[in-house]
Amino acid sequence: MREIVLDTETTGFDPESGDRIVEIGAVELMGHIPTGNTYHQYINPERMMPNEAFQVHGLGDEFLRDKPKFAAIADAFLEFVGDSKMVIHNASFDMKFLNAELRWLGKRQLPWEQAIDTLAIAKKKFPGSPASLDALCRRFNIDNASRTLHGALLDSEILAEVYLELVGGKQPDFGLSQARNEPSQATNADAQWRPLPRPAPLPTRITEMEKAAHAAFVAKLGANALWSKD
Repeated sequence: MREIVLDTETTGFDPESGDRIVEIGAVELMGHIPTGNTYHQYINPERMMPNEAFQVHGLGDEFLRDKPKFAAIADAFLEFVGDSKMVIHNASFDMKFLNAELRWLGKRQLPWEQAIDTLAIAKKKFPGSPASLDALCRRFNIDNASRTLHGALLDSEILAEVYLELVGGKQPDFGLSQARNEPSQATNADAQWRPLPRPAPLPTRITEMEKAAHAAFVAKLGANALWSKD
Protein backbone atom coordinates (compact mmCIF):
# COMPACT_ATOMS: atom_id res chain seq x y z
CA MET A 1 0.00 0.00 0.00
CA ARG A 2 1.48 3.32 -1.13
CA GLU A 3 0.84 6.43 0.95
CA ILE A 4 2.13 9.98 0.59
CA VAL A 5 2.79 12.00 3.75
CA LEU A 6 2.35 15.60 2.67
CA ASP A 7 2.65 19.17 3.96
CA THR A 8 2.41 22.63 2.43
CA GLU A 9 3.47 26.13 3.40
CA THR A 10 1.39 29.09 2.26
CA THR A 11 1.13 32.88 2.31
CA GLY A 12 -1.87 32.75 4.62
CA PHE A 13 -5.05 30.94 5.54
CA ASP A 14 -7.49 31.38 2.66
CA PRO A 15 -6.84 30.72 -1.04
CA GLU A 16 -10.13 32.37 -1.96
CA SER A 17 -8.74 35.63 -0.51
CA GLY A 18 -5.62 35.42 -2.66
CA ASP A 19 -3.32 33.30 -0.52
CA ARG A 20 -1.08 30.83 -2.37
CA ILE A 21 1.10 27.77 -1.78
CA VAL A 22 4.83 28.51 -1.50
CA GLU A 23 6.21 25.05 -0.64
CA ILE A 24 5.18 21.40 -0.95
CA GLY A 25 7.00 18.55 0.75
CA ALA A 26 6.04 14.89 0.59
CA VAL A 27 7.42 11.54 1.74
CA GLU A 28 6.50 8.20 0.17
CA LEU A 29 5.54 5.24 2.36
CA MET A 30 5.13 1.71 1.08
CA GLY A 31 3.40 -0.65 3.48
CA HIS A 32 3.93 1.96 6.26
CA ILE A 33 7.70 1.95 5.59
CA PRO A 34 9.48 5.09 4.24
CA THR A 35 11.00 4.32 0.83
CA GLY A 36 13.37 7.28 0.73
CA ASN A 37 11.46 8.69 -2.26
CA THR A 38 10.42 12.29 -1.63
CA TYR A 39 8.92 15.27 -3.41
CA HIS A 40 9.98 18.82 -2.56
CA GLN A 41 9.27 22.06 -4.35
CA TYR A 42 9.44 25.77 -3.53
CA ILE A 43 6.89 27.82 -5.48
CA ASN A 44 6.68 31.46 -6.53
CA PRO A 45 3.31 32.63 -5.16
CA GLU A 46 3.12 35.58 -7.56
CA ARG A 47 2.35 37.93 -4.68
CA MET A 48 4.07 39.55 -1.69
CA MET A 49 4.70 37.48 1.41
CA PRO A 50 2.84 38.76 4.51
CA ASN A 51 5.09 39.19 7.52
CA GLU A 52 2.91 36.90 9.65
CA ALA A 53 3.48 34.01 7.21
CA PHE A 54 7.18 34.81 6.89
CA GLN A 55 7.55 34.48 10.66
CA VAL A 56 6.13 30.94 10.43
CA HIS A 57 8.21 29.48 7.60
CA GLY A 58 10.92 32.04 6.79
CA LEU A 59 10.25 31.99 3.03
CA GLY A 60 10.53 35.56 1.77
CA ASP A 61 9.93 37.37 -1.51
CA GLU A 62 13.60 37.44 -2.54
CA PHE A 63 14.06 33.70 -1.99
CA LEU A 64 10.89 32.76 -3.86
CA ARG A 65 11.27 35.20 -6.76
CA ASP A 66 13.13 32.78 -9.06
CA LYS A 67 11.18 29.67 -8.06
CA PRO A 68 8.73 28.06 -10.52
CA LYS A 69 5.07 29.02 -10.46
CA PHE A 70 2.50 26.40 -9.50
CA ALA A 71 1.47 26.02 -13.14
CA ALA A 72 4.96 24.75 -13.94
CA ILE A 73 4.99 22.06 -11.25
CA ALA A 74 1.34 20.96 -11.14
CA ASP A 75 1.67 17.98 -13.48
CA ALA A 76 4.80 16.65 -11.77
CA PHE A 77 3.10 16.97 -8.39
CA LEU A 78 -0.03 15.15 -9.56
CA GLU A 79 2.10 12.41 -11.08
CA PHE A 80 4.00 11.93 -7.81
CA VAL A 81 0.82 11.72 -5.74
CA GLY A 82 -1.16 9.62 -8.23
CA ASP A 83 -4.14 7.98 -6.57
CA SER A 84 -2.27 7.15 -3.35
CA LYS A 85 -3.69 8.10 0.01
CA MET A 86 -2.29 11.42 1.28
CA VAL A 87 -1.45 11.58 4.99
CA ILE A 88 -1.86 15.22 6.09
CA HIS A 89 -2.02 16.94 9.48
CA ASN A 90 -5.16 19.11 9.39
CA ALA A 91 -5.98 17.84 5.92
CA SER A 92 -8.77 20.34 5.25
CA PHE A 93 -6.23 23.21 5.21
CA ASP A 94 -3.78 21.69 2.72
CA MET A 95 -6.48 20.13 0.56
CA LYS A 96 -8.34 23.42 0.08
CA PHE A 97 -5.10 25.10 -1.05
CA LEU A 98 -4.04 22.27 -3.37
CA ASN A 99 -7.47 22.03 -4.97
CA ALA A 100 -7.71 25.80 -5.35
CA GLU A 101 -4.37 25.91 -7.16
CA LEU A 102 -5.37 22.98 -9.37
CA ARG A 103 -8.81 24.44 -10.08
CA TRP A 104 -7.33 27.74 -11.22
CA LEU A 105 -5.29 25.79 -13.78
CA GLY A 106 -8.19 23.61 -14.90
CA LYS A 107 -6.46 20.50 -13.51
CA ARG A 108 -8.13 17.52 -11.89
CA GLN A 109 -9.13 17.94 -8.25
CA LEU A 110 -7.80 15.74 -5.46
CA PRO A 111 -10.76 13.87 -3.90
CA TRP A 112 -11.29 14.61 -0.22
CA GLU A 113 -11.54 10.89 0.50
CA GLN A 114 -7.96 10.50 -0.76
CA ALA A 115 -6.73 12.31 2.37
CA ILE A 116 -6.00 10.77 5.78
CA ASP A 117 -6.16 13.45 8.49
CA THR A 118 -3.70 12.72 11.30
CA LEU A 119 -5.14 15.61 13.32
CA ALA A 120 -8.53 13.89 13.36
CA ILE A 121 -6.90 10.55 14.22
CA ALA A 122 -4.98 12.11 17.13
CA LYS A 123 -8.07 13.89 18.51
CA LYS A 124 -10.04 10.66 18.41
CA LYS A 125 -7.24 8.61 19.96
CA PHE A 126 -6.33 11.17 22.65
CA PRO A 127 -9.51 13.18 23.32
CA GLY A 128 -8.92 16.43 25.16
CA SER A 129 -5.15 16.34 24.67
CA PRO A 130 -3.09 18.72 22.50
CA ALA A 131 -2.90 17.36 18.95
CA SER A 132 -0.46 19.70 17.22
CA LEU A 133 2.50 18.13 15.45
CA ASP A 134 4.85 19.37 18.18
CA ALA A 135 2.59 17.96 20.91
CA LEU A 136 2.47 14.57 19.19
CA CYS A 137 6.25 14.57 18.84
CA ARG A 138 6.50 15.05 22.60
CA ARG A 139 3.96 12.30 23.22
CA PHE A 140 5.81 9.79 21.03
CA ASN A 141 9.32 10.98 21.96
CA ILE A 142 10.11 11.96 18.36
CA ASP A 143 13.05 14.34 17.95
CA ASN A 144 11.93 17.57 16.26
CA ALA A 145 14.74 19.78 17.55
CA SER A 146 15.57 20.91 14.01
CA ARG A 147 12.03 22.28 13.56
CA THR A 148 12.75 25.91 14.48
CA LEU A 149 10.67 27.06 11.50
CA HIS A 150 7.94 25.25 9.61
CA GLY A 151 9.27 23.56 6.47
CA ALA A 152 7.13 21.35 4.26
CA LEU A 153 9.62 18.52 3.68
CA LEU A 154 10.90 18.44 7.27
CA ASP A 155 7.34 18.53 8.60
CA SER A 156 6.40 15.68 6.25
CA GLU A 157 9.29 13.56 7.51
CA ILE A 158 8.30 14.25 11.12
CA LEU A 159 4.63 13.63 10.35
CA ALA A 160 5.52 10.27 8.79
CA GLU A 161 6.99 9.19 12.14
CA VAL A 162 3.96 10.51 14.02
CA TYR A 163 1.56 8.77 11.63
CA LEU A 164 3.28 5.41 12.07
CA GLU A 165 2.97 5.79 15.85
CA LEU A 166 -0.70 6.75 15.57
CA VAL A 167 -1.50 3.63 13.58
CA GLY A 168 0.36 1.35 15.96
CA GLY A 169 4.11 1.79 15.65
CA LYS A 170 6.64 1.59 12.86
CA GLN A 171 5.45 -1.87 11.88
CA PRO A 172 1.78 -1.67 12.89
CA ASP A 173 0.76 -5.02 11.46
CA PHE A 174 4.10 -6.86 11.87
CA GLY A 175 3.68 -8.17 8.34
CA LEU A 176 0.37 -9.84 9.17
CA SER A 177 -1.68 -7.95 6.59
CA GLN A 178 -0.89 -10.58 3.99
CA ALA A 179 -2.02 -13.31 6.34
CA ARG A 180 -5.26 -11.44 6.95
CA ASN A 181 -5.91 -11.31 3.22
CA GLU A 182 -5.40 -15.04 2.73
CA PRO A 183 -8.41 -17.36 3.05
CA SER A 184 -8.82 -18.40 6.66
CA GLN A 185 -8.85 -22.10 7.41
CA ALA A 186 -10.06 -21.61 10.98
CA THR A 187 -13.49 -22.92 11.83
CA ASN A 188 -15.90 -21.53 14.40
CA ALA A 189 -14.84 -24.32 16.72
CA ASP A 190 -11.20 -23.26 16.35
CA ALA A 191 -12.09 -19.65 17.19
CA GLN A 192 -13.99 -20.68 20.32
CA TRP A 193 -11.43 -23.19 21.60
CA ARG A 194 -10.26 -22.72 25.19
CA PRO A 195 -7.67 -24.77 27.09
CA LEU A 196 -9.11 -27.30 29.58
CA PRO A 197 -7.77 -27.97 33.11
CA ARG A 198 -5.11 -30.67 33.32
CA PRO A 199 -6.57 -34.05 34.26
CA ALA A 200 -3.80 -34.45 36.85
CA PRO A 201 -1.67 -31.67 38.39
CA LEU A 202 1.98 -31.57 37.41
CA PRO A 203 4.28 -33.00 40.13
CA THR A 204 6.15 -30.47 42.24
CA ARG A 205 9.74 -29.70 41.24
CA ILE A 206 10.77 -28.50 44.71
CA THR A 207 13.08 -30.96 46.51
CA GLU A 208 12.82 -31.84 50.19
CA MET A 209 16.12 -30.05 50.79
CA GLU A 210 14.75 -26.86 49.21
CA LYS A 211 11.58 -27.10 51.34
CA ALA A 212 13.65 -27.42 54.53
CA ALA A 213 15.88 -24.50 53.58
CA HIS A 214 12.84 -22.31 52.90
CA ALA A 215 11.23 -23.28 56.23
CA ALA A 216 14.43 -22.41 58.09
CA PHE A 217 14.59 -19.04 56.30
CA VAL A 218 10.96 -18.21 57.16
CA ALA A 219 11.50 -19.17 60.82
CA LYS A 220 14.22 -16.52 61.06
CA LEU A 221 11.77 -13.84 59.92
CA GLY A 222 9.53 -14.23 62.97
CA ALA A 223 5.78 -14.68 63.42
CA ASN A 224 4.90 -11.67 61.22
CA ALA A 225 6.54 -13.10 58.12
CA LEU A 226 4.27 -13.19 55.09
CA TRP A 227 4.78 -16.95 54.64
CA SER A 228 3.67 -17.57 58.23
CA LYS A 229 0.21 -16.14 57.58
CA ASP A 230 -2.67 -18.18 56.23
